[in-house]
Amino acid sequence: MASNASVFWQLLEAEPKWLGQLRRGVEKESLRVSLPDATLAQTAHPQGLGSALTHPSITTDYSEALLEFITPVSSSIEATEEALRVLHTFTAKKLDSEQLWSASMPCIVHGDAGIPIAEFGSSNVGQMKRVYRNGLSVRYGRRMQAIAGIHYNFSLPEAFWSAAHEKSEFSLSKQAFQTEGYLALIRNFFSRVWLLLYLLGASPAVCASFIQGNRNHPLKPMGDDHHSFYLPHATSLRMGDLGYTSNAQAGMGVCYNDIEQYICTLREAILTPHAPYADFQMMRNGERTQLNSSLLQIENEYYSPIRPKRVTQTGEAPVVALARGGIEYVEIRCIDINPFVPLGIDADTMRLLDLFLLACLVDDSPLCDERGRQQNKINMERIVSRGREPGLTLLTPNDDEVSIEELALPIISRMSEIAGWFDKVPSSNDDYRRVVADAHQKVRDPSLTHSARILSEMHSEGCSFWQLAKRYSSRWNKEHLAHSIPEPAMARLEEEARLSLTRQHELESREQPPFDQYLEQFYSQYH
Repeated sequence: MASNASVFWQLLEAEPKWLGQLRRGVEKESLRVSLPDATLAQTAHPQGLGSALTHPSITTDYSEALLEFITPVSSSIEATEEALRVLHTFTAKKLDSEQLWSASMPCIVHGDAGIPIAEFGSSNVGQMKRVYRNGLSVRYGRRMQAIAGIHYNFSLPEAFWSAAHEKSEFSLSKQAFQTEGYLALIRNFFSRVWLLLYLLGASPAVCASFIQGNRNHPLKPMGDDHHSFYLPHATSLRMGDLGYTSNAQAGMGVCYNDIEQYICTLREAILTPHAPYADFQMMRNGERTQLNSSLLQIENEYYSPIRPKRVTQTGEAPVVALARGGIEYVEIRCIDINPFVPLGIDADTMRLLDLFLLACLVDDSPLCDERGRQQNKINMERIVSRGREPGLTLLTPNDDEVSIEELALPIISRMSEIAGWFDKVPSSNDDYRRVVADAHQKVRDPSLTHSARILSEMHSEGCSFWQLAKRYSSRWNKEHLAHSIPEPAMARLEEEARLSLTRQHELESREQPPFDQYLEQFYSQYH
């Protein structure tokens, strides 16, 4: 793998045209909240936004109130940001007495019963989405599923992989070579993801309603009114035990040394019954509780800060797509919503992610083993709950305890070198150099991080997490409403919403097999 890393390095350094062809896409979740009290919306997905099942850009995630915006794949950061802005503006104008919540951790929620599960209609594919979410609710509880985040989809152009393959000394097919390259990136990502959580974490506090009834949490009350709970040096509680974690999945031992092993591990988790899930009964409304009683209902249930991905064909399972064509792109899933910017993510965050992921690609990538997995887990846990703690140390591959700055500097240095390559890319200016310099400053001074700023504003203004997030949500909502969409673009959005409703109606009008038969056919592809 060392040779491949050097090939990637040489190619990108010598031909910066590839840097101008990086492919990106953003999937951004946002809760709908009521005005003026900012409690979780109990209303159905707005008709004016179209069908959550068939709309290509506006859908829902776990909850009916959890919107998800999907941008087209683009090689332009500016185009990606503008696509996201248009979706926010269009949605804000369609909401009635509601607005988007500008934080990852939820607003005021009234228990699991106050978090409505998303609905997708009567078609088999719609029912499958619904029952899958039923399964998540009984396995993990609804509050964890109401946390919002941002996914960053990243890839290099196919022509880059072809050029690198020609220079490689390995006798792999082009598909296998590309897959190996992405796996190497993923292994390095896991050993370094703590740095992203430190730099981008924006969930150091939660609303008291989020932990109501939970007596085992480690959080402390902030202020005398106990409206907010926090950890004084936390960065991203969303990525800790309060968020996307599963004790049942802890023993899966997913490995990224080769794609066949990864596929096999997930496949077995989907096909093998998991005894604790076998006793779940029907939902109170008479719906099925879950798709199956296995450790995973489908691949999406496996919680990971990064996923290898390939665009699936109709009805195709993700691991089947990977087996068919290899890895096409990676999905970064550990990004908190930044409440201080209108869209929750900005161009500089995308540039930071580009540099981080490219550094993961061009550095040598040791094969993963159990010892390395445990080190990565420990470092990630320390950053999540104590990332800004003075004197905090992290583990090196040799099990030495070193400061955050000492462990971060080689990564920052590599990112800085790559930032210099962007000088030759038209219109990049010195943006990438500026972004990496800002990251270095935040490593040296934790008070500059998003998480520190959130707690600082809460302390200085004497406000709760809910009040802080509500203030920024209202500010950005006004900005969205004031933003004008050109008439042709607005007409396209209106037409897409209308067409999506038509597509769902047509889907539901077709003759379909019984749902049990549909599921049996779906799961047969895993065999």
